[in-house]
Amino acid sequence: MLSMLALIMALSGSPIQTAATPPNVDVELVLAVDMSGSMDMEEARVQRSGYVQALRHPEFINAVKGGYLGRIAIGYFEWAGMVNEASVVTWQVVEGAEDAEAFAARIEARPIGTRRGTSISNAIIFGTSLIDTNAFSGARRVIDISGDGPNNTGPPVAPARSEAVSRGIIINGLAILIRPSVSTGPLDRYYAECVIGGPGSFVLPVHEAEDFAIAIRQKLILEVSGVTLPPTLSLAAGETAADCMIGEKLRPGFLDRVYPELDR
Repeated sequence: MLSMLALIMALSGSPIQTAATPPNVDVELVLAVDMSGSMDMEEARVQRSGYVQALRHPEFINAVKGGYLGRIAIGYFEWAGMVNEASVVTWQVVEGAEDAEAFAARIEARPIGTRRGTSISNAIIFGTSLIDTNAFSGARRVIDISGDGPNNTGPPVAPARSEAVSRGIIINGLAILIRPSVSTGPLDRYYAECVIGGPGSFVLPVHEAEDFAIAIRQKLILEVSGVTLPPTLSLAAGETAADCMIGEKLRPGFLDRVYPELDR
């Protein structure tokens, strides 16, 4: 028999929590942060500071409180050619400024270091696993992934993206264009066509180091609030789609790996 409190919650449409059900949250949000070797230490510090500032900002706290339940579950990790599992900051429920401060402090306390390679695919696969295996039940499930270059190692990025989206996960992107590469084409277009996915997914570009904190805060607020942005990138007449294997193709020995039978 339902208790009086449970009966009231049921009649009011509020979710009923029991010991057997996972905690309900408005969103399960994973922050997947690029620490590849193409990020110099100053950029890495600025990026880390941007996330910490965004998590502490009153606008982010207000966005959390403005949700249907007023709480989110959030996790964090850093990646390069592989995911740095020592960088994982485990899930935390955020309901207000105190929770957000605790989570930001855990990130801030981590040592900063970069590693070789850029595997967006491994970041997506790891983030998908974190979401699938956590103890929360979110109305939305989001991987928030930053990066300053295309996937160039590990599995191809498009299948990893498709698998995550098939599991009901939204992937949003922060394309870091502070030192854009001419050889790989516009990174924000690559992210738009090869990385992000799911209903309402979006990519935000960062062109200057001083814009990091603002861009990250905007992205977190959009993800927490569930606001959908209109598409900002579209193919012009005669323009070809982004090559989702461009990073791999530019690595030395790509043809040898793909076509070992060729005698060149």
